[in-house]
Amino acid sequence: MYITIIISAASCLAMIFGVLFKPKLTFGKINFDTYWFFPLIGAIALIAAGQCKISPLISSLTADTAINPLKILTLFISMTVLSIYLDEAGFFKYLADRTLRKAKASQKRIFIYLYIIVSVLTVFTSNDIIVLTFTPFICYFAKNAGINPVPYLVAEFAAANTWSMALIIGNPTNIYLASFCGINFISYLKVMLLPTLLAGFTSFAVLFILFRKKLSQLVKPAYEDIHIKDKPLLTVGLVHLCACTLLLAVSSYIGWDMWLISLAFTVSLFLFTLIIGIIRSQKQPILCGCLKRAPWQLIPFVLSMFVIVFSLAENGVSKQLTDILGTNNVVLKYGLSSFFASNLINNIPMSVLFCSVTNPLSGSVREGAIFATVIGSNIGAFLTPVGALAGIMWSSILKKQQVNFGCLDFIKYGIISSIPALLAAIAGLVIILY
Repeated sequence: MYITIIISAASCLAMIFGVLFKPKLTFGKINFDTYWFFPLIGAIALIAAGQCKISPLISSLTADTAINPLKILTLFISMTVLSIYLDEAGFFKYLADRTLRKAKASQKRIFIYLYIIVSVLTVFTSNDIIVLTFTPFICYFAKNAGINPVPYLVAEFAAANTWSMALIIGNPTNIYLASFCGINFISYLKVMLLPTLLAGFTSFAVLFILFRKKLSQLVKPAYEDIHIKDKPLLTVGLVHLCACTLLLAVSSYIGWDMWLISLAFTVSLFLFTLIIGIIRSQKQPILCGCLKRAPWQLIPFVLSMFVIVFSLAENGVSKQLTDILGTNNVVLKYGLSSFFASNLINNIPMSVLFCSVTNPLSGSVREGAIFATVIGSNIGAFLTPVGALAGIMWSSILKKQQVNFGCLDFIKYGIISSIPALLAAIAGLVIILY
């Protein structure tokens, strides 16, 4: 057990160090992120040390269950590609541009409209894609307008990682935790709608009050001339995303697996785009953009963390955590513990770990623990940069855009905005479940 704990802890600490101080490693002309490299080394070390048995591990990876990590990765990457397609078609930038134009010279209106558009898009697409798309746009907009980008960047990140709780597809942690507990699309929405609303309005109110003085100055922003270049392709992308979301909502009633639905629509989208390209006798760079931007590095990261968590469970560590947390006040305990644990090991491995921790529980106790962990995994993303992949990517973008926003700034604004949102979401969950 102790060897497993030491290797697992060392892997997580190395990952945190890499994220904060050395986000990329360079070997010759090859650059790659460190957030998945160190867990991969840790997983290999556990297998080599005999702390993770190969046969049970392979059985878990190939099991025909909803929590098979390969199925969950397929679901998340497929949904992400559908969102990337819309971004490549210029949909998100177009909406952002039109939204900010309506705000005119009022920074307060810009702040409100931006929060609303990010929240709505996050619910139906992906928090990671919204962060990747809107962050550079906000930086360019603020630079052209001569205003401080920090209020808008913080609001965007908080909105993306709060409203991602609303639907099961909003975050890979939602998918994994809900699938583990056998919670379908509609059942998830019925429980998580109120906590999301309370957390969303709370985070907005806190941030608006926090930045109200900075938002009082009128501006004359210089807008970019953004247009949709290929409306037929955009229409195809929107139809596929909407139809996919609707089918996911009824998947449990028609007996279709969510990962198969999302994969089928992604393949269909690519085929439709290729056919349009053949008819036009044109290449379709939008497909190359989707393939390049898809989160492929999530595969080694999730699988490596799955091995680490599997080893912890096999060696009795998860059971000890279950005993420590107990069965009383599980919503509060699991909400808080998952929130802070996300910032120790990242929210995706935390979700995998907490699935094994909640496994001995049953009935309403287990349900409360799972939904509380969903809350912690989402809102924990904006406490520190380590909390989620979105935070890692967001910080990297700000460095490239030369925005002065370090780790301490992240934590400062994170504490102010995330704690009230977390408590509001937990209160909402208690109201729904009890």
